[in-house]
Amino acid sequence: MESREFIDMARKAMDPQPHTRERGADEIADRLSAYSPAQASALATLLSAAAASERENSTLESQLHAILELASTGHVELNHISQLHDIRLEDLPPQLREYLQDLLYT
Repeated sequence: MESREFIDMARKAMDPQPHTRERGADEIADRLSAYSPAQASALATLLSAAAASERENSTLESQLHAILELASTGHVELNHISQLHDIRLEDLPPQLREYLQDLLYT
């Protein structure tokens, strides 16, 4: 992926608007084969930081899904997504708990 495209993806993932963050996370998940190993781990790190403070459940679901997809590339390690530990499982609906448990505890 070219630098310009990568920066655009990162900007969408960190946008102040929840809808744009959600769309950005969906786009990240859709383009898995385009990332270098460094880009995949960097995007996972950015998404985990965004997810740790996310208040919109639909956006959080997209972020967690994108992280799970990025992790499937083999380029994402637990230390890249360590900020997900800041999310309290008991505060999440069941479907989001499953995403978090899959990412952190399997």
